Amino acid sequence: MSDPVANAKDSDPAVLGWMEGFPPPPDKQVMWRNADHMRFPKTRWAFSHFRELLPTARISGGQAPALPRALDDGLAQLAFTPLGSNTPQTVEQGLLDTYADGLLVVHKGRVILERWYGVTGPETRHIAFSMTKSFVGTLAAVLVAQGRLDPAAPVSAYVPELGASGFGQATIRHVMDMTTAIDFSEEYTNPRSGIGAYSAAVGFVPPSPDYDGPRDMWSFLTGIAPNGPHGDAFTYRTCNTDVLNWVITRITGKNFATNLSEQFWVPLGLHEADVMVDAIGTPFAGGGLCLRLEDLARFGEMIRQDGQGIVPASAVAAIRHGGRPDQFDSRHYPSLPGWSYGSQWWHSHGADGGFSARGIHGQALWIAPAAELVIARFGSHPVAGNAGNDAISIPMWQAIGRALGSAMT
Repeated sequence: MSDPVANAKDSDPAVLGWMEGFPPPPDKQVMWRNADHMRFPKTRWAFSHFRELLPTARISGGQAPALPRALDDGLAQLAFTPLGSNTPQTVEQGLLDTYADGLLVVHKGRVILERWYGVTGPETRHIAFSMTKSFVGTLAAVLVAQGRLDPAAPVSAYVPELGASGFGQATIRHVMDMTTAIDFSEEYTNPRSGIGAYSAAVGFVPPSPDYDGPRDMWSFLTGIAPNGPHGDAFTYRTCNTDVLNWVITRITGKNFATNLSEQFWVPLGLHEADVMVDAIGTPFAGGGLCLRLEDLARFGEMIRQDGQGIVPASAVAAIRHGGRPDQFDSRHYPSLPGWSYGSQWWHSHGADGGFSARGIHGQALWIAPAAELVIARFGSHPVAGNAGNDAISIPMWQAIGRALGSAMT
């Protein structure tokens, strides 16, 4: 029988003292070569210090002033009922139960609730994990709106090197919506799964002693084989995003870090950020972004406000449309009934119009246009898949939106 997992307070990295001292004692060190950065509870320190553990490229930005504050701590005492439960709990407790590292609730452009935990603070560049994918999807939507990217074209039309791979006959839309049929599994707990080998190839984790596969992203992507007809169903696979970014890079002639800087960071005044790179300097667009929480929220606000002239309104409309719920993988996502995946975003198709960027271990950007609401959260949940926290998180976000809506009536 396994030991019980420490709760948020007992696993607080500031209390446990990870990486404190000059040098830190051996039992307090967090090291990439030991894969400590992906082992709970050391993850609770590592996720706020990723760019100190892995090679990264800089995303240049600006110095936008802080979002205006109209803080209402009473919102933290708002009660909601988690999925599958009959016992209400407060937002404050929900944040602890999902191992939040930071939270910003933004209503009509003003921060109304702010929380920081452990070693995470306003200037922390926290790992975004798969929220990074939604930035890639937004870049692609911009190119589609500009007429520079054809969603119906095959991937091989833009990247001939992928012609013989499982992506060769997939369309750009298949890749954007992750309806490709390829031989790749996203099993986070299996080091020999597709994502396990991919993580070793891009340097996200140290490879096992017997790993003899590719040592860079491009090489890995060209070796992924087909597995059936494209377009039938959504299956979440990180490699789709890096293929999409390869296409974007070919069209723009610029790497992911530069595209983020020029398209979003400089126009919005977002503070400098970083993105993890592989052994040959290729940015990991599937999950390597490290940024400030307020800059994540500001990006969400831009999307909520129809692009603010930075992203074409037609691109935002395409993102908001979502994918096809009938193609959604409901078996693997039972807490997301009626949802879809489209343009590298998750869509609830609810009354509030809520859609989301999501990353493992509890990273979330929730945008609910009908409630004029954006919620940004960093987390370090011990369970990688969001199924570990969705039963709390989704009803919590929706309850906040309803409370703000009722307060306006």
